[in-house]
Amino acid sequence: MSRTFDCAVPRQRERGLAAAETAIRRGQLVAVPTDTLYGVAVDAFAPEAVADLRAAKDRGPDMPTPVLVPDVPTLDGLATGVTGAARELVEAFWPGGLTVVVRAQPTLSWDLGGSDGTVALRMPLHPVALELLARTGPLATSSASVGTEPVATTAEAAEAMFGSAVTVYLDGGAVASAAASTFVDCSGEALRVVREGAVAVALLREVVPTGWADDPEPEPEPRPDTEAAPGWAAGSAGGSPPAGREGAPTA
Repeated sequence: MSRTFDCAVPRQRERGLAAAETAIRRGQLVAVPTDTLYGVAVDAFAPEAVADLRAAKDRGPDMPTPVLVPDVPTLDGLATGVTGAARELVEAFWPGGLTVVVRAQPTLSWDLGGSDGTVALRMPLHPVALELLARTGPLATSSASVGTEPVATTAEAAEAMFGSAVTVYLDGGAVASAAASTFVDCSGEALRVVREGAVAVALLREVVPTGWADDPEPEPEPRPDTEAAPGWAAGSAGGSPPAGREGAPTA
């Protein structure tokens, strides 16, 4: 049987957090508000619970499940080889609506789906979510939606979709943003925006201006002979341009 707790009422909030923590420890599903949308969360290190989460959402294992974390230091506990650019983004936008995809620590015992050795991490900016994470540690969390249904922005909408599949609903009121988080893949040499959402790409580029996969190619450095004789192809001799040219090089 599912239970819903109004987190605007202090006593219910405390009871709800305790019930949610117990449910997580038992491998059960919990609906939690975040600063973007409502999510359905399970213990990130409980593969059976993660599989139950995917089943409740009608989602296959090929779609990896993101993980919510309680604080910035947890980044280094779950990820390896975090780049300077990724750290700058985290420093600027955590807690908040930015999810970073990084290389996962290879020694971790979890099964989040077909992530190819990466993990998507976010620290949410919502007091209820952060209080729960402080009790439980990292939570594999997916948006509160089933199939093609719109993502829930209230606990009532989440319950209408998931019903008894979720053990505890933490009602934090309607979410303020109603926009999914922005995903940035920081696992490779260049940063890549996977999905633009709550954090605009323009804001990301203000923090990290270069190093993005879609940056324009830099102009090639001119060679000494073209500097000395602009408009002439390298290696040409005499007083006329090479055949097929009208004076200026085309590349």
